[in-house]
Amino acid sequence: MKLSQFNFNLPENLIAEYPTDRRDESRMMVVDRSKGTIEHHIFKDVINFFDEGDTFILNNTKVFPARLYGQKEKTGARIEVFLLRELNSETKLWDVLVDPARKIRVGNKLYFNDENGAEILVAEVVDNTTSRGRTIRFLYDGNDAEFKLHLDKLGHTPLPKYIKRDAEELDKMRYQTIYATEVGAVAAPTAGLHMSKEVMKRLEIKGINFATVTLHVGLGTFRHIEVEDLSKHKMDAEYFKISQNTCDIVNNTIKERKRRCAVGTTTMRSVESAVSAIEHLKPAEGWTNKFIFPPYNFSIADSMITNFHLPKSSLAIMVCAFGGYELMMEAYQTAIDEKYRFFSYGDSMLII
Repeated sequence: MKLSQFNFNLPENLIAEYPTDRRDESRMMVVDRSKGTIEHHIFKDVINFFDEGDTFILNNTKVFPARLYGQKEKTGARIEVFLLRELNSETKLWDVLVDPARKIRVGNKLYFNDENGAEILVAEVVDNTTSRGRTIRFLYDGNDAEFKLHLDKLGHTPLPKYIKRDAEELDKMRYQTIYATEVGAVAAPTAGLHMSKEVMKRLEIKGINFATVTLHVGLGTFRHIEVEDLSKHKMDAEYFKISQNTCDIVNNTIKERKRRCAVGTTTMRSVESAVSAIEHLKPAEGWTNKFIFPPYNFSIADSMITNFHLPKSSLAIMVCAFGGYELMMEAYQTAIDEKYRFFSYGDSMLII
């Protein structure tokens, strides 16, 4: 299939700027692949579509405050520094994106001050990686725990650029799943943002299992696909980990012929990156750059919760691979007609 086949006209006012007041009261479109039907619910109704012995697979990655604002030495120019990943914890070496990039050269120093103007951290640019990418070294002699506390204090919640506002206090909690434990993501696994303590407790009481994977979501999730031939697109690699315990839970669910629901495209990418020869889930740890596009045979999950994604995005393309191209394009048009809210803080879709 070609990239242009995944284009559709999305009104900008449907991109959600804020989350709903309650996590589990977002709208939920339910798409039944076998019946070809589309129904409208709210997220807390999700419990009605699963039974005892079914399993929800969750991505437990935790977003860290990756967006910093510093000043360039001498000129004092304001520079946005977006932390991508730590390369070396001992030398405080990080891969970052800088904006505006044309002002930042190797050897420049960047100063990070608190709201009162007191200098907290200093970093030196040591390499150029891409047009906007740099490698920087934080010049800090304290221990790692103190350094991370400073980053937490200086950093802002890394809302995607599609949300046209600055991060606010509410985003620290709401741009994070309630089961996030493993720090390392620069973007939230957004399908999980709808899960509330109440919904998870009700699922648990009904006898539904939970299994966790970790995939640290990077900015590559949002990178534009620039090739018409999808087979030529290369995804950025992201770290993931799947434990033996998770494999035991999921594989027992497969054996019992119960439903396995992947909560989010990141969860789906994780489990599809660790499929055994007999199409079971196997333990894994490493980096995955798996790009799923139609046609594709899914091995692990047979249902999926996801948000509504942007046209021609790798996320929308994966959803079409799982739900069926024609049915998903119909569902997306229905979502636009019914004014569903799109993207990270938007509404949800359950595909069964």
